[in-house]
Amino acid sequence: MLIKTLFAGAGGQGVLSMGYCLAYAAMQEDLHVTYMPAYGAEVRGGTANCTVVVSDEDIASPIASSPDNIVILNNPSLVRFTNFGRPGGSYLINSSLVNGKLKRSDVTSLYMPASELAEKSGSLRNANMMLLGAFIAMSGVVTMDTMQAAIADIFAKKNKKVIDINQQAVQSGYDWAAAELGKGRAAKKKTAKKPAPKARAAAGR
Repeated sequence: MLIKTLFAGAGGQGVLSMGYCLAYAAMQEDLHVTYMPAYGAEVRGGTANCTVVVSDEDIASPIASSPDNIVILNNPSLVRFTNFGRPGGSYLINSSLVNGKLKRSDVTSLYMPASELAEKSGSLRNANMMLLGAFIAMSGVVTMDTMQAAIADIFAKKNKKVIDINQQAVQSGYDWAAAELGKGRAAKKKTAKKPAPKARAAAGR
């Protein structure tokens, strides 16, 4: 198992935190992990991205060329990374801040109005954690229980309210994506072609 993920957005959107949480959670499941943040692009309003590679074996390189999964938080990141993901991979896109659709038919894409959902929940700053929860639902890289425990560890120096807010946001994102993915599977089953009925035996037999 080797799963490469890229998180991309603007500085101040919590992009690097998303990658760090995933890397930490994967380590708690005794997986091999590399985490490569773009330190030079963390200025608020600028671009920021990080890559996380998770494997059950030693990882030869931390560079995630042709990632399996790409999580996009804003429009400039979609423009930059549209053709970066591997064919057959997946894109999770914050449709609140991204105009239009991904112009590729060889990948799976899920559009989540993360910023709107976060604002309704009480804090726009929760959008990144909602997307992280949705990503866990899509990818299954780590379990939700492990992610929740990782968040408790990572924010242990903060007060309990901060931990609760982040855990709730991740869970909300997970639940939203699980429901949307369930709708997609149900729609595919509905539109699947039924097998042609067997021809009736010729008359007189």
